Amino acid sequence: MSVIQPFKALRPLPIHAAAVASRPYDVLNSQEARVEAKGNDLSFLQVTKSEITLDSSIDIHSQEVYDKALENLTRLQQDGILIEEENACYYIYTLVMNGRSQTGLVCVSSIDDYENDLIKKHEFTRPEKEKDRIDHMCTIGAQTGNVFLAYRDVAAMNQCIEDWRSSHAPLFDFTAEDDIQHTIWCVNDPVTVQGITTIFAEQVPCTYIADGHHRAASAAKAAKAFPNSQNARFFLTTIFPASQLAILDYNRVIKELNGHSVDSLLAMLETDFIVSPSAVAVSPTQLHQFGMYLQGKWYQLEAKEGTYGTDPISVLDITIFTKLILEKHLGIEDQRTDKRIDFVGGIRGLSELEKRVNSGEMKIAFSFYPVSIEQLFAIADSGNVMPPKSTWFEPKLRDGLLTHLI
Repeated sequence: MSVIQPFKALRPLPIHAAAVASRPYDVLNSQEARVEAKGNDLSFLQVTKSEITLDSSIDIHSQEVYDKALENLTRLQQDGILIEEENACYYIYTLVMNGRSQTGLVCVSSIDDYENDLIKKHEFTRPEKEKDRIDHMCTIGAQTGNVFLAYRDVAAMNQCIEDWRSSHAPLFDFTAEDDIQHTIWCVNDPVTVQGITTIFAEQVPCTYIADGHHRAASAAKAAKAFPNSQNARFFLTTIFPASQLAILDYNRVIKELNGHSVDSLLAMLETDFIVSPSAVAVSPTQLHQFGMYLQGKWYQLEAKEGTYGTDPISVLDITIFTKLILEKHLGIEDQRTDKRIDFVGGIRGLSELEKRVNSGEMKIAFSFYPVSIEQLFAIADSGNVMPPKSTWFEPKLRDGLLTHLI
């Protein structure tokens, strides 16, 4: 069963929370982070992407960058912006985006569970991305990146969280510049803390990584650098019940047609798909349906029966797309490394696909129906992995509000 623990978070004073909180390090490049943090000396981007406080010519993976992250984190502590909680606590984190809310539990999860596959994965990781966060954690002695976990609903846990939210004032409550509301409660009652730990130990057989495979893998490997630290045997997570989550589409844009003309590609696609022109942008409304934008026109593609399997991986739309379009017609074998393909999160909308194609940067775009949380669970349970960039979770947890010291 799942082992979780409360922890003594390093957190901002409530008056500073909105200024400290930053978007996750991996959704911004260095230039975007510089712009976002401009004029804000408290932004946690100075810790998670500390190159923004150095000359722009610096190698962002140099030790100087990680040393600067430690310096910036230390400054925020010495200035009294960040304080360490006196006692180990759980935290409840609610995000509200476009009127829809989702609530999870912030805790630390066991690296033993991660290594023993009680925390289940559905994606491969890349060594260079792991090394960046390993070097960051080992230098600053902290985990700043929150791993987004999911689990099947447990009624007792749902009730416990709702009872606390309804009867206690939040620690933080602010709306960020992107109009997403972030509200966090500190669960500091020893009886409630023990009750939460027990519910997970008795009723949650496993959890699933929804977002943060690299952060989790890095935490597990960084722990080896702290052999005498019990804290290092746990990593920062926020765990959401499945009923709270919505997965957005994760779309594709491609630079070329692999030598095909528009007409020849359309004709070949009709072997495996029902192809229908559309007068409006196509946002698929069911499984096995795709939108395609090509030469200023939208098409709806529907995979024909018998062109895909029924096991958890074969039935995925991204698998159908990979085999019957990318590999079969566009010559793309590895989406992780091929420079002809790029990925567009559903949060950007279909207009972003049109923009990328209309600009001439890309030749063709595809929109997808979102993967369901049950599909994600089924794939992880089967021991398989999804193709890269299959799921997009929104809204994102903010860095800097709750940091785990190791």
